[in-house]
Amino acid sequence: MKLPYSMAFLLSATTILCAQTRTSDPGVLASGQSFSVVEATIPEMQAAMKDGRVTSRELVTQYLLRIALYNSRLNAVITVNPKALSEADARDRERATGKVRGPLHGIPIALKDNMLTIEMPTTGGALAFAGLIPPYEATLTKNLRDAGAIIIAKTTMTELANWVAGGPTPMPGGYNGLIGYSMNPYDPRRDPRADTFDGRPVLATGGSSSGVGTAANFWAANIGSETSGSILSPSNQNMLVGIKPTVGRISRYGIIPITADQDTAGPMAKTVTDAAILLGALESATPDPNDPATQKCAVPPGRNYQRFLKPDGLKGARIGIPRAFYYNPVVPPGEKEAVPPESANPDRTRVMDEAIMAMKKQGAVIVDPADIPSIVASDPQNNLLKWNTCSGLENAKGKDANCSVVFKYGMKRDFNKWLKSLGAAAPVNSLTELREFNLAHAKAGAIKYGQSQLDISDEMDLESDRARYEADRAKDLRLAGAEGIDATLKKYNLDALVFPGASGAAIAAKAGYPTVIVPFGTIPNAPAAPFPPGFEAKPVPLGVAFTGTACTEPRLLELAYSFERATKRRVPPPSFP
Repeated sequence: MKLPYSMAFLLSATTILCAQTRTSDPGVLASGQSFSVVEATIPEMQAAMKDGRVTSRELVTQYLLRIALYNSRLNAVITVNPKALSEADARDRERATGKVRGPLHGIPIALKDNMLTIEMPTTGGALAFAGLIPPYEATLTKNLRDAGAIIIAKTTMTELANWVAGGPTPMPGGYNGLIGYSMNPYDPRRDPRADTFDGRPVLATGGSSSGVGTAANFWAANIGSETSGSILSPSNQNMLVGIKPTVGRISRYGIIPITADQDTAGPMAKTVTDAAILLGALESATPDPNDPATQKCAVPPGRNYQRFLKPDGLKGARIGIPRAFYYNPVVPPGEKEAVPPESANPDRTRVMDEAIMAMKKQGAVIVDPADIPSIVASDPQNNLLKWNTCSGLENAKGKDANCSVVFKYGMKRDFNKWLKSLGAAAPVNSLTELREFNLAHAKAGAIKYGQSQLDISDEMDLESDRARYEADRAKDLRLAGAEGIDATLKKYNLDALVFPGASGAAIAAKAGYPTVIVPFGTIPNAPAAPFPPGFEAKPVPLGVAFTGTACTEPRLLELAYSFERATKRRVPPPSFP
């Protein structure tokens, strides 16, 4: 009998733990010293290993135990690395001989399951790719290994980075056909409302990446990927620090794509320091010949981003507050109602006002308002709010005149290119074949919410639609970059813009610009369709996001670290001690 995917994983994790743990109790360290991985930072783990208070094997053992105990409630993992403990042993042997590869030596890290690894399957959460062992690994996977990291597991994700089902039945975040929904550790319950009672979490996990396992201390940190919001949103929802880098800062080679125009990988961690350490390890020392975009940004000496972590980073910094749309309601040209409705949320306004005051106390110069020209433009052709990404059947060919085709064109172009790179290992050879597989396996759960995003991508003609794609891409860059973020930074002489939570993700993603988000507060979980009487929803985390122009990660890290040091507002999920 074939076990369900999630049950097979749990048995695998438990077997690895029991078979390879040297001590009689996996919660007791072989050294006899007490060191807990719960809320431990990467520098703290490194110091403990250096002092002999813990080994890499013992770190992995503790994390595997937590996965075995809690994953059934959170569904945070697709695959555990069967060689994690033996790899930890190898790092421990190196340390014993005086070889330490860097600040990630012996540290357990998880990867989103769209990043190729040769010792574990890479599925993208898609039934068609279940069990796929790729013939090569992602550049970032190799970089992490070279830095001494232990790839302990592959995290769950929204299937194919949530470019499967748009309207009329959009796929909710955190769902995939392999293992179903993941749960948010800050409220790990199902949505009780009748219209959405399909297993989805009552508190969204955010984006297509997952921050669930990092928040619940299943590993030290994880690597997510973002096309538009899928690092920033899950970091926001799980009280994590997330770095969405400049597109090209980190090689995309070996990552299942949506579109190379906006795709990037990036770290998700519990502190700015941990995220900065990971950013340096993920970035290649020299441009990756497999990803020409990696020539865009200069690499800091030694790939060391910790040198930018300055407690006084906010002193004298000019911070812009883009009030229109992101804080306050705004009526787009030609419309009668303001959007988005959540921008009038008094709870969110209260939290962000508190954050802005904290920046002022650290010596920041707050420019408020610093509205973005393309957001407040009166001409609909120059207003970003009137220019959305084509999505779902409502934006199929013939219905897509007033939206950007960059996603649906790029998906067909780049996904087919990725499939070709798999050679004989590819389960399907084209986007068309994937759609056919999904239809044939619909009863097995391949397309619970349909596949309208795949459909509208596959109908694109890469030759005849190229001119339209190029025009739309140019408009994306103009409205989000030149007439958007760049224009605002230049007009007010700003170091960064500050957005509530992940609300600024889309504009930064279109331009390919970096953002660092830091945990800060919470607001009530009060959706428009209310919860049943008597159901008490837990609060929704809300982070503070610092966004700049291309290649400004060093400055953003200064600001984020200073803000984190001054506020220290991250709270671990109480249900997973």
